[in-house]
Amino acid sequence: MTYPPNVNSGAGTLSDKPLWIRSAIIMAIIVAVLFVIEAIDAATNFELDDNGIEPRQLDGLGGIVWAPLLHADWAHLIGNVTVGAVLGYMLLLTRRFLAVTAIVWVVSGVGIWLFSPPYTVTVGASGVIFGWLTFLLIRGFFNRQIWQIVTGVVLLLIYGSVLWGMLPWAVGGQVSWQGHLFGAIGGVLAAWYLAARDRKKAAQPFV
Repeated sequence: MTYPPNVNSGAGTLSDKPLWIRSAIIMAIIVAVLFVIEAIDAATNFELDDNGIEPRQLDGLGGIVWAPLLHADWAHLIGNVTVGAVLGYMLLLTRRFLAVTAIVWVVSGVGIWLFSPPYTVTVGASGVIFGWLTFLLIRGFFNRQIWQIVTGVVLLLIYGSVLWGMLPWAVGGQVSWQGHLFGAIGGVLAAWYLAARDRKKAAQPFV
């Protein structure tokens, strides 16, 4: 038998919702996951932090995958989430979240692995957050979009002071300026690559 669709079956799937609502829900889920991970970390006496990035150690390469999901303590997590939730939400609105996050995640992690001091373990999402910020700051110049440039200027006025965290003499000894710097480099690379890819697609003739 064939039945008519049930129009009262619910509010629909996530993909049916407006972009701004989808983005808010996705960002809330990401933040919730980070808090759950930190709760597990705290319950195990922060043993999960041992899975961070160990510079120039082959068995520390796996930390590139896990480090942004781990934080040294609750204050570390809350500090990152306070800025990261806003920037992540804005990035989700651009529909470039996965590509940008993948690029800055890898570039930041590799930079930490190559250049951080030996016998250290680095954890935290700040490198990824720096990449998000840098991408949002400069993507308008690569895309040649005035409104994106204006958005970048506004973000610079609000969060510009954060960029000092890329400089070794501007941060404390336990802050990974390497992660911040290479996260920002990843943001630049992401903005350049995605803009170039979009222009190439636009230039292809229809067949």
